[in-house]
Amino acid sequence: MPFFLTRKNAEEKRLGIYIHIPFCKNKCEYCDFYSLGGRIEESLTDRYLQALADHLKETGKLAPGYTVDTVYFGGGTPSYFGAENLERILDEIHRNFRLSVEAEITLEANPESLSSQMLRKLIHAGFNRLSIGVQSDDDEMLNKLGRVHNFHQAKVAMQQARKAGFGNISLDLMYGLPGQTLSQWRDTVTNIVSMRPDHISCYALKLEENTPLWGYKDKLSFPDDDKQADMYLAACEILGEYGYRHYEISNFAKKGKESRHNLKYWNGAEYLGFGPSAASDFAGKRFTIKRDLHGYIDGIAKKEAVLSECESIPLRERAGEYIMLRLRTLDGINAEEYERNYLMPFGQIEQLMQRFADNGFAEKENERWRLTEKGWLVSNRIIVAINELQERSTPLAKKR
Repeated sequence: MPFFLTRKNAEEKRLGIYIHIPFCKNKCEYCDFYSLGGRIEESLTDRYLQALADHLKETGKLAPGYTVDTVYFGGGTPSYFGAENLERILDEIHRNFRLSVEAEITLEANPESLSSQMLRKLIHAGFNRLSIGVQSDDDEMLNKLGRVHNFHQAKVAMQQARKAGFGNISLDLMYGLPGQTLSQWRDTVTNIVSMRPDHISCYALKLEENTPLWGYKDKLSFPDDDKQADMYLAACEILGEYGYRHYEISNFAKKGKESRHNLKYWNGAEYLGFGPSAASDFAGKRFTIKRDLHGYIDGIAKKEAVLSECESIPLRERAGEYIMLRLRTLDGINAEEYERNYLMPFGQIEQLMQRFADNGFAEKENERWRLTEKGWLVSNRIIVAINELQERSTPLAKKR
């Protein structure tokens, strides 16, 4: 069992770490994330592990005052990479960063790549949260999507994970699938609830140009926007009845089981990403690694640049991000918080939020504005309207 370091004092900064595992058994028809499907050559595995180890070691030197309180292995399909390799990466994080004893350590997984033995190894290594990609309870639909598991395997994986000791399990679902009806979707949500996960994510299928599904989308029938809205609200209704708190647009959790790592993204906290396509927001800069596995491996080995972009974010832009990201969450936005952190006036935004509230799209509680579930359905339009207003505002610092 790896050794966990605790914080020295309460003033140390908090940090999230994201590890990208760009390997899959099979590339899904709808997936636009950077990943490579097929068998992984052992030599490539070893080279990637070395690149990650070197990158973690060099970056750890830049964060001596930080405590890592969340680690997230995403992909790709991290579980396809094997328990031993995942443990090696987690060990490198332990060696090079101060890791909280209470750190949330999440692994994304596909049902068919999990086994009782692997799950026990993951628990022993220090993983304490699983995010399992189920997507649908319909085997025919799973096949259409290019998934390589069936629903029975998902149920078995859930049972095995509980038996191994995982007390925090999230299941991912998708709606707006080809030919999917509202009745089918309601049944799917109910069937998933019966598995008693701690967290459920519900994502609308998004057609991306660089995917196989895009190439033959015209041959399929997809639910229109109104039907997708009905599906979304149905999920909100069912999950609410079963005690899941709708804490972010697409995410529902039992009390205390919210994804702490993903909340970092929505709350504007700092995080570091490792591996091709991984993004970071650290020390006032945002940077992204190129979507090139071999380029990443070679670049780290030769100490060459591996970033596709790196920029400092102006305060006004940060203010816009605060609005955009926080309104995705149940926590919402607050006038004093906004003006203190971004030196921008909140008065006109307050007036606009009140107009949204008059139409049932927003509500105010304990001096915080948030969108209702009805408002989340049109959140893009609401956020655009607020950001346009913000762009015309004069910073408070200039008024003094």
